[in-house]
Amino acid sequence: MTVPNGTNPGKPVLFFDIDNCLYPRSSKVQDLMAELIDKYFQEHLNLAWDDAVKLHKEYYTNYGLAIEGLVRHHQIDPLEYNTKVDDALPLEGIIKPNPELRQLLEDIDRSKVTVWLLTNAYVTHGKRVVKLLGIDDLFEGLTFCDYAEIPLVCKPHENMYRKAMKHAGVERMEDCYFVDDSFANCAAAKKLGWTAAHLVEEDVPQPAVQASQYQIRHLRELRQVYPQFFKSS
Repeated sequence: MTVPNGTNPGKPVLFFDIDNCLYPRSSKVQDLMAELIDKYFQEHLNLAWDDAVKLHKEYYTNYGLAIEGLVRHHQIDPLEYNTKVDDALPLEGIIKPNPELRQLLEDIDRSKVTVWLLTNAYVTHGKRVVKLLGIDDLFEGLTFCDYAEIPLVCKPHENMYRKAMKHAGVERMEDCYFVDDSFANCAAAKKLGWTAAHLVEEDVPQPAVQASQYQIRHLRELRQVYPQFFKSS
């Protein structure tokens, strides 16, 4: 797997989110991460625990990433944050190789579509997760939120999707296909002209209004949603 740049401007690209998408929400990685973020807010901003939790939620809601609020309003070092939060997660004890996921990805016809990762995490976390899942060799590249780049560019901001297109070597919006567990990210992708599948796991309430063209309960449904990219149905 490489990080930028793609070389197939005429080929469609299927973009995969990573966290809570390539592994299930039931893994509780998000809960562990939230706890580390709350702790970071508490210690670095000298806040009471309840205030730290409240501000974390506010920044996540307003910016899509807690770290963006921290950088905007408190000038924290994003790379130090990454060390204390994402890279501090005990993923080795949680995320294991997933044979079913690997089979799904192997069944994608690479002559018809480029397979690319698109994450709001930093590069170290993204690469770590796909390696633990045993699928790091099945993606042609990775576009990540660069914590060394100020201002931060992340989903659902339009520039993040355009950055991913440039990296993956695709020029037309209609050649971009996407799967993500975030309503906001899928809605933004659809608005831009991408075709998106919103992953809403079975134990997660369905949104009142569909985020994008497709809504799925499991990644295996991508065979039905994007049949043109698979060797078998």
